[in-house]
Amino acid sequence: MGPLLLSRLQFFWVVALHILLPAFTVGLASYIAVLEGLYLATKKPVFLGTSRFWTRIFAVSFGMGVVSGIVMPFQFGTNWSRYADATANVLGPLFAYEGLMAFFLEATFLGVLLFGRKLVPAWMHTLAAVMVAVGTLFSSFWILAANSWMHTPAGYRVQDGRFFPQDWVALIFNPSFPYRLLHTVTGFYITTAFVVVGVAAWHLRRGSAVAEARTMQLMGFGLLALLVPLQIALGDLHGLNTLEHQPAKIAAMEANWETRGHMPLLLFAWPDEQAEQNRLELAVPELGSLILRHDPAGEVRGLKDWPREDRPPVAIPFFAFRLMVGVGVLMLAMVAASWWLRWRGRLEAAWFQRLCVLCAPLGFVAVIAGWVTTEVGRQPWVVYGLLRTRDALSPSITTGDVTVSLAVYIVAYLFMFGMGLAFMLRLMRKGPDTQPPAHEHEPSEQARPARPLSGAREAS
Repeated sequence: MGPLLLSRLQFFWVVALHILLPAFTVGLASYIAVLEGLYLATKKPVFLGTSRFWTRIFAVSFGMGVVSGIVMPFQFGTNWSRYADATANVLGPLFAYEGLMAFFLEATFLGVLLFGRKLVPAWMHTLAAVMVAVGTLFSSFWILAANSWMHTPAGYRVQDGRFFPQDWVALIFNPSFPYRLLHTVTGFYITTAFVVVGVAAWHLRRGSAVAEARTMQLMGFGLLALLVPLQIALGDLHGLNTLEHQPAKIAAMEANWETRGHMPLLLFAWPDEQAEQNRLELAVPELGSLILRHDPAGEVRGLKDWPREDRPPVAIPFFAFRLMVGVGVLMLAMVAASWWLRWRGRLEAAWFQRLCVLCAPLGFVAVIAGWVTTEVGRQPWVVYGLLRTRDALSPSITTGDVTVSLAVYIVAYLFMFGMGLAFMLRLMRKGPDTQPPAHEHEPSEQARPARPLSGAREAS
């Protein structure tokens, strides 16, 4: 357990918990914007109550995301200073664009969304919701552009061991970026939709906020019916792109040791990296080549084509990828069941609503599994093919330093995320306001000067 492994574990701990928040808030911001738009157009109280409910939860998630996100760039300086020094000219501007274009936009309009309903016209409040949603998408754009560049670097030059931008368009829109952006953001929307469906099921089972719960569930399954099949197609395209630019990652994901045609698809295996073979294989003949090459006889490179020091770990991406795919199949089954039950008029069947509650966290599991597959499969490189992870570590960091900081991060994050999750679950159990205050979207011109104090008091 030297400083390299401990630093990787520390970064995993921080990022794995942090990514749960954008996985939820990106989709939730867009959902709130849709609800606000529907309320502006129809004036139906069900949309107002549902929007108010999810806005409270979004505010908590956003605050947790800000706090946990601060730690990540801090780690670049403490644990990964060589990485920061080598890549700062390329990645620094991308992270700055994320702050300027996304975070400031979100933070500015979030204040209007949270506290301005009685202080601004209805159209302005809806616009604020839209701007918050746009800000979350901008944030995803820039962060994924930076991450994708580390997987498929382009548009750069190297001078004195440092990367410098040479073509910003090629750098930002590097070969894996479009696929990673679409696949990730779609996954975020699916994650949010399953949470919405699960919360709705919770209230339907208890007969509380029934109108709002039915609306949430119909909207959630309507979106899932479009996005879950789309995500499967996007995942296939992303996989083909990875096969082209990171074939060793695909070989690890499939635990494929030998270059061969007619490659089977392993449903289960126990990879043995020392012996360079698999044990306990359960496979479908030729299906691996069919998926990866769209040809049952297509040739796929095996791990033995690369020296051992250039291969990624096998077991972690192999099992993480299968977990992600398995969750995706379960999601597809839930969507199919929802539409079959709706056709039969039994969508609110008790057994199905219990399943919806249990399936609410599925999106988070898929996001973490996909992220682990992607990042572990990139190893041993932090910038693929150019900068090894071991060479990115801070030179003077010690095992004791990382042990102490990792322990502090574990305790702090468990406390922060535990308290935040408990508070959000309490809000979810409380449910939407079934009778929100009337005309709160129409500020009175005569009373407006005195409203900030009353608005702040009501919000608190």
